[in-house]
Amino acid sequence: MPQSSELIKALKKQLRASGITYQQVADSLDLSEASVKRLFSEESFTLQRLESIALLAGLEISDLVMLAQKNRQQLETLTPEQEEEIAADLVLLMVTVSVINGFSYQDLLSYFELSEHECIQKLAKLDRLGLLDLLPGNRIKLRISPNFRWQRNGAIQKFFQEKVEKEFFSSRFEDEREKLLVLNGLFSPASNKLLQELMDQFSHEFNDLHRKDSALPIGKKFGTTVVFALREWQYNLFADYVKPTAKNPGRSPL
Repeated sequence: MPQSSELIKALKKQLRASGITYQQVADSLDLSEASVKRLFSEESFTLQRLESIALLAGLEISDLVMLAQKNRQQLETLTPEQEEEIAADLVLLMVTVSVINGFSYQDLLSYFELSEHECIQKLAKLDRLGLLDLLPGNRIKLRISPNFRWQRNGAIQKFFQEKVEKEFFSSRFEDEREKLLVLNGLFSPASNKLLQELMDQFSHEFNDLHRKDSALPIGKKFGTTVVFALREWQYNLFADYVKPTAKNPGRSPL
């Protein structure tokens, strides 16, 4: 949504909250009520008129900007249909993951074999999906929450599980920037819940570090993926050795 539209939307909301009618706005501008309604519907305000109406509601332009930013909804997840649209286009998926991880327009062109036309086309589609705002100069402003997540069992998650899982775990994790930790133990439901809370806490720390490094140039940072997986699960390797009387589907100690 263009920033001017967001300002006007915030202004209309504030006018309603203050009980100010179109007729009152019209009187203050020396216009007819019909003309004021047309201004709002066409969003064809001059800066001077926008400022005059804002003052009528007891606001300055800077206040409107703050309200517009506050009203702007940050996405915490996409719809299943939106994820399917992205997952069906490999280049769009590549651009999506990259901009979420802080790539600028110029970074995309420098890092990938993309033409300017194709890059702008994909960014425009993400703008339409509400994932970002494509600003003048092809600047990218993300509209996602710090807690943004892919849909559970959604198209994106399934894509990575099917296409990336084998490649990810093909490493021996011996590089100094790699680490593999596999733990197994017997835990109560309460302890299992605590482990999940610790995983959530780590995800917040991960996001904080990601935001901290976002200002670094692209050549000073590298893609990093962390996988946590927790479930009540038994090794099928031992299944034939478990006594029938000891078997409890979904809750085996092994």
